Amino acid sequence: MTELFEQLLDWIRHNPDWAGLVVFAMALAESLAIVGVLVPGVIILFGAGILIGTGVLNFWTMCLWAVAGAILGDGLSYWLGHHFEYLTERWHWFRLHPDHLKNGIRFFERYGDLSVALGRFFGPIRAVVPLIAGLLHMPPRRFYVANVLSALVWAPAYLLPGMLFGEIGSSGDWRRLAIPFAAVAVIVIAWWLYHHLRRDR
Repeated sequence: MTELFEQLLDWIRHNPDWAGLVVFAMALAESLAIVGVLVPGVIILFGAGILIGTGVLNFWTMCLWAVAGAILGDGLSYWLGHHFEYLTERWHWFRLHPDHLKNGIRFFERYGDLSVALGRFFGPIRAVVPLIAGLLHMPPRRFYVANVLSALVWAPAYLLPGMLFGEIGSSGDWRRLAIPFAAVAVIVIAWWLYHHLRRDR
């Protein structure tokens, strides 16, 4: 797996015009029901971050591709759960791993709308929470607000560690990362305010 990752990273380095599509595909797969458990999307995003830190790729371009992939992946998972709930328990993967579905349902019932955002950052359940949101008929408007806002935080948060690593490795100016870090902080604060005000209502 490590060798494959290094080969892909080297290919992206020599073909930067295709980097956006690779990041999009990995972000989508990382967020897609069940598939996200099997695909090492986080590793690819870390590698893309390294290339951003070394100046090969552009942060904002890669971030937009990652956000788009994450939104679409979660959206497809939600749609599957919402429209094909009768098939879920028949899926071979769930029969082999019944705890994933049960843990995901408990997580969703405990955190509600916030589970869609939190689920992105918890490996064991990230690939099932959007599916469960659809299964339990979470209103589409509430789901997509949580989906979009959390993707805006998730994408830069997963790129930034690699960027920092790349900056240090290339002896670059780490202060260039101040704007991306500030952007993540602003989005996190906006999400917290939205959730807090909604809960007060």
